[in-house]
Amino acid sequence: MATDDPREMETAHQWLTSVAREFDLDEQLVRRLAGPLLGLTREVAHGRSRPAAPLTAFLVGLAAEGRGETDQVVRDVEKRIDALLDRIAESDNP
Repeated sequence: MATDDPREMETAHQWLTSVAREFDLDEQLVRRLAGPLLGLTREVAHGRSRPAAPLTAFLVGLAAEGRGETDQVVRDVEKRIDALLDRIAESDNP
C-alpha cells in the first residue's frame, strides 16, 4: 500500500473491513487488494481523470466478478488499464 499516513490507512482498512462485512465479502481479500487498487486509482487520477478514478476501481470490480482467481483478474485488469492510459496519453501527444 502507498506510504500514506499510517493512521489514515488504518482508518481506511477499518472502513473497508466494515464494507466487506456488510456485503459478505472476504475481508482478507479486500485487505490484500486494497494496495493494488489504490495504486490503480492514483494512476488514473493523476494520469487521466481524477473524477474517474473511483469509478475505474468499481469497473475493475465488475470485471473481476465471477472470473476466477480475483488477485489475477485484478492484476490483468490493472495491466489493461495501464496500457489504455498509455494509449490515450500517446494519442493526446502525437
